[in-house]
Amino acid sequence: MIAYKNILYCTDFSEDAEIALHHAVDLARRHGARLHILHCPHSTLRYMPTETDEGAEPGDVTYASPELLTKLTEDLKTRYAAKVEGIDVQWVVLAGTPFVEILRYVRENDVDLVVMGMEGASLNEDTHYGSTVEQVAKRCPCHVMAIRNPERTYTL
Repeated sequence: MIAYKNILYCTDFSEDAEIALHHAVDLARRHGARLHILHCPHSTLRYMPTETDEGAEPGDVTYASPELLTKLTEDLKTRYAAKVEGIDVQWVVLAGTPFVEILRYVRENDVDLVVMGMEGASLNEDTHYGSTVEQVAKRCPCHVMAIRNPERTYTL
């Protein structure tokens, strides 16, 4: 039997990601694994800077700040804490291109399984499944579990 020690659950808060969470939690419990919960807002996420942002002028629109990433991490904990009670959890929010940041995180943290939803929040009807899961599955050095939404019809 394969024993997982570090399971990475990737979420974009989509319906498919929420379904995948149940599988990630179940596997983490069964294997006694650490569960890394990662959210990666795309690098195009913009915000209005605050007076604490060095070098930013009022009215500038800039990319994700450390303050915003901290807030998103707290939001992640609030959203999932009750669902992962009793599991060793690492909370992670990274800004960038999601599949690039996910792959970097996998390599830097000895992840042996990635769990994610088949299709994400930015579902493009021209693709058969989410481009992030496709890119991760093609390039990932460990197993990738892409969880289907049982209520969705997938077509070729």
